[in-house]
Amino acid sequence: MNISESVKGILDKYEGECPGVKLNLARLFMHGRLAGTGHVLILAVDQGFEHGPTTFLKNPAGFSPHYHFHFAKKSQLSAYTAPLNWLRAGIDTCLGDVPLILKVNHSNRLNPKSQDPDQAVIASVQDALELGSIGVGFTLYPGSTSYTEQLEELKLLSSQARKAGLFTMVWAYPRGSGIVNTASLYESAEKDNPQLALDVIAYSAHMACLAGAHIVKVNLPQAFIAQKTSVDSYAGVGLEPNNRVKHIVDCCFGGKRAVIFSGGAIKNEEELLQEVTAVRDGGGFGSIIGRNIFQREETEALQVVDKIVGVYTRS
Repeated sequence: MNISESVKGILDKYEGECPGVKLNLARLFMHGRLAGTGHVLILAVDQGFEHGPTTFLKNPAGFSPHYHFHFAKKSQLSAYTAPLNWLRAGIDTCLGDVPLILKVNHSNRLNPKSQDPDQAVIASVQDALELGSIGVGFTLYPGSTSYTEQLEELKLLSSQARKAGLFTMVWAYPRGSGIVNTASLYESAEKDNPQLALDVIAYSAHMACLAGAHIVKVNLPQAFIAQKTSVDSYAGVGLEPNNRVKHIVDCCFGGKRAVIFSGGAIKNEEELLQEVTAVRDGGGFGSIIGRNIFQREETEALQVVDKIVGVYTRS
């Protein structure tokens, strides 16, 4: 594998990491249309657990696991991440064509809303190796009463993955009663959701790095500070989109851990591309897109990928 200078620079930031992990990070950053640029575009299809099969109704072709493998291959994405049995059900059609990241824990929306969120671990590092994956993915819920137990699960997973030469990607999603009860500066909870605040997401991303994440996945934070105790500290941090991205990157060990940003729920193309532009301009390492891709018909989805790639390759 001929590794670009940009990707070599990223790998150099993982000081003290084992060669196997660095090699699989290189495989991620050197695959697809963004290969060698220092950016990645990853397809995520873990919403079957998180949102149920209705997530595929807007594009019924997405009910088939094969559809997503073929789409990731056709659009030359950097990697594809999904649950174990979803990957097993479609992997033979594109065996070796797309780098895989096995998502190992999952939740569902049928639990009572009064219950703090948690995720069940239903896959292992051994499963990831059997699939030929380059990494494992784990959702961490800072602010939930399940956080301490999750942190211990993540510690074990990341240790096992490292020994196997796989990297660990953490979905750092602040959720739960600890976030709901955060003292917001704003009166309108509907307008200012604390779990999307810049300071809350920054804190969560930093904890993910401390917990062993090689790559951190977060939502693009909104332009407000949720915790009153953080206001003075953030006085010099700009709240423009690219500055919010830059701050999250800084909080990931000064950019020594790659941070990528979620596309979230399906949105209009202009808004999506504005977010991608902010990620690029703020020094983010790329995007991980799910519903904004597979809830669109294939032709339209391919056009969206083209435009996202265009943003990341535009100087």
